[in-house]
Amino acid sequence: MYTGKRNKPCCLCGNPDTESRLDLPPRAVQQLDNSGPIAWQDIVGEVSIYFCESDWETVVDLVLDTGMSPLGRCNAARADLDLREDFEALLNDVRDEPDQTPKEREMREESRRVIEEYEDDDHVEVRDLVEARVITWALEDLETDDAVAADD
Repeated sequence: MYTGKRNKPCCLCGNPDTESRLDLPPRAVQQLDNSGPIAWQDIVGEVSIYFCESDWETVVDLVLDTGMSPLGRCNAARADLDLREDFEALLNDVRDEPDQTPKEREMREESRRVIEEYEDDDHVEVRDLVEARVITWALEDLETDDAVAADD
């Protein structure tokens, strides 16, 4: 069954056989390796990154045991994302940037819920916990970066 997602190779090693996927808010693409040319403001929906079986085990250990995010090592060229259509050049019209705040808020709230439930209940999947922590860390880092840029 098609779910609207294209299966991309592992964002760490490029292996086409992937086991797990993490869905991230659009701004998190800035933390991926080789993300410079991607305008995160033009991303529609979430950014999905995939991991092969061996890399997924490493990511789980890195996130749950070490408390570190894997995003800096993930190649943005292997991420699954949708960019909004560029009608500006065709119509000579400037469109407003999409407001990503509601999507980020929804993902942050869901991440908090998953983390709280995991601490109280073992029925939460490890994949969901890893995704929740990575999203939480990414948004916290981006808020810190925004605050530093505002101070400059």
